[in-house]
Amino acid sequence: MKINERIYLVGSGQMGFDLTDAYDCHVFLIDGGNEYALIDAGAGLAPDLIIDRIVEDGLDPARVRHLLLTHAHADHAGGAAALRQELDVTVVASSEAAQMVRDGDETAISLDAARRAGAYPEDYRFASCPVDTELADNGAYQVGDVTLTSIATPGHASGQLSYVLRESGRVSVFSGDTVFAGGRILLQDTWDCSVPESCRSIERLHALDIDGFYPGHLAFSVQRGRNHIARAMENIRQLLPPQQMT
Repeated sequence: MKINERIYLVGSGQMGFDLTDAYDCHVFLIDGGNEYALIDAGAGLAPDLIIDRIVEDGLDPARVRHLLLTHAHADHAGGAAALRQELDVTVVASSEAAQMVRDGDETAISLDAARRAGAYPEDYRFASCPVDTELADNGAYQVGDVTLTSIATPGHASGQLSYVLRESGRVSVFSGDTVFAGGRILLQDTWDCSVPESCRSIERLHALDIDGFYPGHLAFSVQRGRNHIARAMENIRQLLPPQQMT
């Protein structure tokens, strides 16, 4: 699904647009001209569907050279191993997320708890994957003729990064599960979910005054993404957490 000249949606599950497997997060493709990058990998249950969407959009999967993970949760990183093998991509993540993905640590990513809660099939397992490049806060990563900047946005998950694309006078952010449409957040009873960290991360995104807002699930905004961040900030300014996603 082409969004603009630089951004495509090539994966999305039941909490989005049902383009690919039901358990997939949004998977975005960044067109850097001579090469492409994917933002997140989906759950890995049907990675071939992501490749099919790339082809359907008239793009060459052989030009996908990079896979940037926002965080290590299974719906975002579970497909990394399959896509790395199929597309020979360079896998990128924060140092914290990289360790979890390399180890396939299902406790660290709270997959064991998520399975017990019925969020994943009982037989679903996370496929460990090498991570080639680790990015810190405010890191720069080149994809063809565009640069993505990493912003540390923990709160929903340890080691979560958002990626900022500045191009043609526009600022777009790929925020993973930091904040969703309508300024909502997803608080979970997991070891690394933190309300204070979520609020600080949203404040960082608010300071960017973004145009394009591309979260990991649900609706996204092409032009007025700042309005969604502002909704979350209304609560934060009153020392309250943003509304919970339901």
